[in-house]
Amino acid sequence: MAGARGGEIVQADVRLDEECALALSDDTDLAGLMARAARLRDAGFGDTVTVSRKVFIPLTQLCRDVCHYCTFAHPPRRGQRAFLSPDEVLEIARAGARMGCDEALFTLGDKPERRYGVAREELAALGHASTLSYLRAMAALVLEETGLLPHLNAGVMDEAELAGLREVSASQGLMIETTAERLSARGGPHFGSPDKLPAARLATLEAAGRARVPFTTGLLIGIGETRRERIEALLAIRGSHERHGHVQEVIIQNFRAKAGTRMANAPEPSLEDHLWTVAVARLILGPDVSIQAPPNLQPDGLKALIDAGINDWGGVSPVTPDHVNPEAPWPALAMLGAVTARAGKVLAPRLATYPAYIAARATWLDARVAPHVLHRADAAGLAQESGWRVGIAGESAVVIDWPAAPALPGPDSALDALLDRAFAGRELDEAHIARLFDARGDRARRVFEAADALRREAVGDTVSYVVTRNINYTNVCAYTCGFCAFSKGRQNQHLRGRAYELDLAEIQRRTREAWARGATEVCMQGGIHPDFSGETYLAILSAVKEAVPDMHVHAFSALEVRHGAATLSLPVPEFLVRLKEAGLGSLPGTAAEILDDEVRALICPDKLTTQEWLETVRDAHRAGLHTTSTIMFGHVDSYRHWARHLLRLRRLQSETGGITEFVPLPFLHMEAPLYLKGGTRQGPSRREALLMHAVGRLALHPLIPNIQASWVKLGAGGLVEALQVGANDIGGTLMDESISRAAGGAHGQEFPPDRMEAAISAAGRLARQRTTLYADAPSRQKQRSYAAEPLSPRIEPAAGKRARAGSLTALRG
Repeated sequence: MAGARGGEIVQADVRLDEECALALSDDTDLAGLMARAARLRDAGFGDTVTVSRKVFIPLTQLCRDVCHYCTFAHPPRRGQRAFLSPDEVLEIARAGARMGCDEALFTLGDKPERRYGVAREELAALGHASTLSYLRAMAALVLEETGLLPHLNAGVMDEAELAGLREVSASQGLMIETTAERLSARGGPHFGSPDKLPAARLATLEAAGRARVPFTTGLLIGIGETRRERIEALLAIRGSHERHGHVQEVIIQNFRAKAGTRMANAPEPSLEDHLWTVAVARLILGPDVSIQAPPNLQPDGLKALIDAGINDWGGVSPVTPDHVNPEAPWPALAMLGAVTARAGKVLAPRLATYPAYIAARATWLDARVAPHVLHRADAAGLAQESGWRVGIAGESAVVIDWPAAPALPGPDSALDALLDRAFAGRELDEAHIARLFDARGDRARRVFEAADALRREAVGDTVSYVVTRNINYTNVCAYTCGFCAFSKGRQNQHLRGRAYELDLAEIQRRTREAWARGATEVCMQGGIHPDFSGETYLAILSAVKEAVPDMHVHAFSALEVRHGAATLSLPVPEFLVRLKEAGLGSLPGTAAEILDDEVRALICPDKLTTQEWLETVRDAHRAGLHTTSTIMFGHVDSYRHWARHLLRLRRLQSETGGITEFVPLPFLHMEAPLYLKGGTRQGPSRREALLMHAVGRLALHPLIPNIQASWVKLGAGGLVEALQVGANDIGGTLMDESISRAAGGAHGQEFPPDRMEAAISAAGRLARQRTTLYADAPSRQKQRSYAAEPLSPRIEPAAGKRARAGSLTALRG
């Protein structure tokens, strides 16, 4: 920001120097300071204000310090244990997990065993020599048993102690409170508290930076310090952060006088004093450090605190009280969301680790902790709003929803301009699309409503589906994609199911059965079997067409096409012509995953590149073959990757016009190899899954008119929601769904016409049975589909090293 005094315009990229920072102690223009701070906060955090859903675990309330304003710490009491037991710790954590919490905040006194024999005795009985040792064990227990992310406030520590706790925590914290040494002298609030000496606390802050610990610190204002001393503390925090980059958030906490303490009659800081300190903290710390104020300690000033420059409310618990300030109840999340909305911001849940540190987790998180953090994260690095996960059904899918988003005051001109551009069919740029994906609360609702209105305008109120059968002819694959639980190869024999390979007779049987059950299409894909050649794929087409000449064959991903062409030493365009002549009707737009090589290098490094996928699909269109288009999202990707993917599809479609539909495929994590190694998120959040359909509608308009929702991923309830945010198609009945079930999906293997149409009706829309290329389904096939007999048992011969007569490997070129 500008190194200037007074009301000069704030620049987010200019650092306030020390002289100018200290001069702020004399600045009494509160309104001007708040306005400057708010602009700076917006430059770093935009329209989002975050909060952490937590449980408060007071591991011990014994402490060797005697701060004269504190009621949390107290001497040993007769009949009261010094430490919570492991069972008590788990009971609190499990209650939090049931209520949708993400964080387990461990708060405790500083090294009580150095002052109290009872603490030493109880620790010994628990099998530990120190409080920090016991804390480490309890944090590990909570992390492994409940998945809640430990945030540890363990007091003054050295680098080795911080590093040891880093192995079991998502973040740690220590309030500096003040750097005024005089407050530790006789008569001061910190007299008799060795761990409150400023030098000791600043040394811990430095050690945390060297140990690469995502760290929380802050000030306690109103305990006797001057405004200049507050600025000096903020400058010390900034200096440490500039050296190490570890300060995630700075809390500006207001002193509350408590009965029974020596400071019971001390004056509390006014709201105006609190606002001044928040604004000055923002001006000194800049746009990138999170600034927080506890909402339960200033309940009448919440909107004003946002106006002063905060971007976070800290932790709020639906389960446990604030044990440090038990007289101050937590606000309900719904109320906090309403207040945040009145300030023109959207409330969003976050994790104990902030997004920038999650993105750089190799540096900031222990390898044992990082997977637990990823499991709770969305693509922006914030917390998923609920426990909903893709592909999970039944009791395990029960969620605790994030509170309904209150309406924001007034129009959002920037968002409205983006939506108007989309309605006009003009291309949005990458940043615009990424912003739409990051829409939360009322802004997400506006995006959903706009996408639904555009859907109605573009394609009307009819929802289509196709009666089709999936025939996945082999799950043997030479590739090692980190997201795939379907394929079988040397690296993934442990995954569910055994390796199989259909013969041509079974493919024909399934095709004839599908036709008899009303299908107009068979969709055929498989692993890249090392023994398959282009002749194998041609033989599969010939077999289907021989069995049912009128069946539309929707088959072979871009990867299969390139593999087949390479084995025959043919250019891809020439091989596509041969496939078409053999009976191929269209291609699925799979193997696209994320069309960005930055992501592909992580999830499918040996697969075709973005450019190879685009070239192959372009060649298919030029050969007169239509394709679908897909995106498989919610793993290691981010909103900018999604935006690039949509732009590449749009530009391809503007060139060729060969894409019939866009199909979002949320990542199913349960059995994915990369997830099992701790390397991915647990799929997209429900908000993100719905936004992919909505933003797809907006970003691809008018070039790709059909947006398809996948019942396999979303289930019946998710289908209805997707139809209300821009989708107009719900895909195929499938009959045999193998790939998602292999990944752990629980939404079944067939969605017959009566269920398809029930879901469409539940969304208030009209159903239409279609063909692959969106013509009306033939009436005879429609009649058959409504009266289909149960499927016959599938035959899946085990894949073997030797080719059998009639098998696919026997047909290799």
